Amino acid sequence: MSFKDKIKASPRLKKLAIWALMPPNQARPRLWVKWFLNPLKHKKGKGSSIRRRTRMDVLPFNRFEIGMNSTIEDFATINNGVGDIIIGNNTRIGLGCVLIGPVRVGNDIMFAQNIVASGLNHGYQDINLPPRLQPVETKEIIIDDDVWIGANSVITAGVHIGKHCIVAAGSVVTKSFPPYTVIGGNPAKVLKQYNQSTQTWVKPE
Repeated sequence: MSFKDKIKASPRLKKLAIWALMPPNQARPRLWVKWFLNPLKHKKGKGSSIRRRTRMDVLPFNRFEIGMNSTIEDFATINNGVGDIIIGNNTRIGLGCVLIGPVRVGNDIMFAQNIVASGLNHGYQDINLPPRLQPVETKEIIIDDDVWIGANSVITAGVHIGKHCIVAAGSVVTKSFPPYTVIGGNPAKVLKQYNQSTQTWVKPE
């Protein structure tokens, strides 16, 4: 059994390891993790930029990767505490966005401002415990290449958005959509789809 597996198997060691990595009741890592561990563990592509006012709640036990020539703008929050965050090439994560893993973002993607994409849900079934103390559930969000997501949209756990989809501003996306689709609303629905035969965007009948 590896050292990592021993920690996972022992509640006491696991609690101690988490305490060493992050302060109690906090999502962000301790400074020594940020300065020394994360640069060794996580990958940052050539030409990519993470703005100074971005909140990077990333820890070494899950992946964080950002591809080449991609940008995470100021006031965004990136949290891989319960799942990997993978961002592709030539992608921009806009001002004030929140990504909570597991989230996989492809290439050439535009996130506008104040978008929330969270692969995390808190349990609530036990009425004798507050939700914060109940087990969490995760389902990976996958956003394929060439997607544009409008400001103030919400992408919920388990959603898969296909290639070259357009998400209208203010949408709440609770289910998956195929490639070449314009979606919008709360909950989001199909507004237009690309017709390969006519090479036009058409509204659903």
